[in-house]
Amino acid sequence: MNERAANHSGTKESDPKAYAAPRTLDEAAELMRGGDVTVLAGGTDLMPQSQSGKLKFKSLLMNIRRVAGLHGITESAGRIRIGALTTITELLGGPLVRERLGVLWQACDHFASDQIRNAGTIGGNICNASPAGDTLVPLLALDAEVVLVSKPNGALAERRVPLKDFFTGPGRTRLGAGELLAAVEVPTPPAGSTGEFFKFGTRPGLDISAISMAVCGVRDGGALRNVRAAFGAVAPTPIRGPKTEAALEARALDDAAIEAAIAAAQADIHPISDVRATDWYRRELIANTLRRMLTHVREG
Repeated sequence: MNERAANHSGTKESDPKAYAAPRTLDEAAELMRGGDVTVLAGGTDLMPQSQSGKLKFKSLLMNIRRVAGLHGITESAGRIRIGALTTITELLGGPLVRERLGVLWQACDHFASDQIRNAGTIGGNICNASPAGDTLVPLLALDAEVVLVSKPNGALAERRVPLKDFFTGPGRTRLGAGELLAAVEVPTPPAGSTGEFFKFGTRPGLDISAISMAVCGVRDGGALRNVRAAFGAVAPTPIRGPKTEAALEARALDDAAIEAAIAAAQADIHPISDVRATDWYRRELIANTLRRMLTHVREG
């Protein structure tokens, strides 16, 4: 049953005017049709942003934590589906994630504190669209796509967008008016798949990344095939590295291939200088980290 109440008098002008806590995806999508809705999941990004003034609540605050069908990790027909409300703690504890999506598990293992992991959701991390979002880089390297739902004509409809096309800028996505992120899906990695994730910060678990990176592929003798590389905090959005991927595809991971991949990565990224790191330092981190990661992959 949907719970909805008007705001009490005496609240700030920036506060929402009403609150809703739908129980079904159909109810949530119906409420989204009004357009003037702020969605609350874990609140680990939303609440600090609202308190700092970075984000202003819309008229309706909709808490989706009790919506059925938005939790859980399942595998079917060659795809792994992760509900938008799945927490980072649940991802860490999920055997399917650890065994089949190792780069995502590694990212979750370096994600904030236990308290944030218990509340923060993968859907919230995606929709926050930070260039340094911890789960976004491994999901890009896993060829993920997001599943968006809405009720444009009164009936529940679904739209899928490759994650590499979903981000349009810092904090901006292709989430349309009235759409709600329901899940993220990745193809089940084939046998022989391998991958590594790395992030660097002053305190790697608790800090926002100065850089992050993930590389995935399928072992074929001493080479990698179906290579995917992704980078965070080195462009306005998390990005795939097509030049890096091409430099590694089907090549034996010898020193020459690794150095070629490092040179290609420098062409893929577009870092800036800010309070966390300079452009030069980010480029050095990418070079040294990629060399170490590929050496680890080569050595098994």
